[in-house]
Amino acid sequence: MMVAFFLPMENENKNKSDNKRKELAPFSCSFTPQVPELLRKLNMTLAISTFQAGKILFISPKDDHFLVQLPRNFQRPMGFTISGDKMAVGTATEVIVLKKSKDLAASYPLKPGVYDEIWMPRSTFYTGFMDAHDLHFGNNGKLWAVNTLFSCLCSISDEYSFQPEWKPHFISTLDPIDKCHLNGLAMENGEPKYISALGKGDERHAWRKDITKAGILMDIESNEIVAEGLAMPHTPRIYDGKLYCLLSAAQKLISIDPENGHVEDVVNLPGFVRGMCRTGDYVFVATSKLRKSSSTFRHLDIPESANKAMIYIIYLPTGTVVGKLTYEMSVDEIYDIQVLENTTRPNIINPYKEIHKRALHLPVQSFWGKEKKDESQAS
Repeated sequence: MMVAFFLPMENENKNKSDNKRKELAPFSCSFTPQVPELLRKLNMTLAISTFQAGKILFISPKDDHFLVQLPRNFQRPMGFTISGDKMAVGTATEVIVLKKSKDLAASYPLKPGVYDEIWMPRSTFYTGFMDAHDLHFGNNGKLWAVNTLFSCLCSISDEYSFQPEWKPHFISTLDPIDKCHLNGLAMENGEPKYISALGKGDERHAWRKDITKAGILMDIESNEIVAEGLAMPHTPRIYDGKLYCLLSAAQKLISIDPENGHVEDVVNLPGFVRGMCRTGDYVFVATSKLRKSSSTFRHLDIPESANKAMIYIIYLPTGTVVGKLTYEMSVDEIYDIQVLENTTRPNIINPYKEIHKRALHLPVQSFWGKEKKDESQAS
């Protein structure tokens, strides 16, 4: 079901102070007033994955004052990636590839003329459980995945469950025991360049031993550690030739000089930072609520006021936070965040509902087949 929310920040204080207010609607959130206008001017939609809620969510500007949101079910989605008109979503045991179509969106039978593009499932790779984290399309459409369970970088195809391509020099064998919690991948010129991990052990869950200060960043080509002693690094990215990374336990965005490992703070962001994307001069960084039952997170010094799922908007040239969005309901943890460019009202269809089987997307035309059963529950 699609959920639309229109909650401007000027109502936030009222919402928070009214403790007797009835339960908020699912996926309710608040945002600073400039967020809708900025997204509209950038002609973009934000997409996030939340494995905790089992959703991919699109956040779009309705106009200069309001947002509209579309959540879609996927099975434990984490890393996802977009390249041109293709998207790949890593789920619990599969990688699903989708393709966008403007023609199908225009004639979408449930809401014709509403959406400017629609993402449709086109293929599924059955990987089995490998706890895939970051995904990236590379040169020639090659699909890369950080295989956290097997402590390696792999590629996805129809040949095998996955094809191991690289492992850290300290990993002796590929075993499904999450030795170093390999997680984030930075691409350069269409090839994997840097990868992050929470530790450098070679035993089951060795990364848990010194979780807040044992993180590393590695150069994939040389298989050397370029920075260490990092506070739970996630989401390394290269922007304009400069290497950036999120330090989840230190609540900050940093830049790293891979030549000498020198770390420079870009901006402090209260909360467990993980998930980052960029368009133009703006970077979007997600934070997650800590799992109180988790022994992994109980050592982190995250203030309760920042212990929420949020999205910060940063003007990168100055490191200034210029907007934020805060989830009040349903979303506790965000893994990945992506920008959908040149669209302010996209739709996405998962492979679990019958409606996707009616979509016929051909090289020269696209149309929807006739309805064969009641699909009034779809959106």
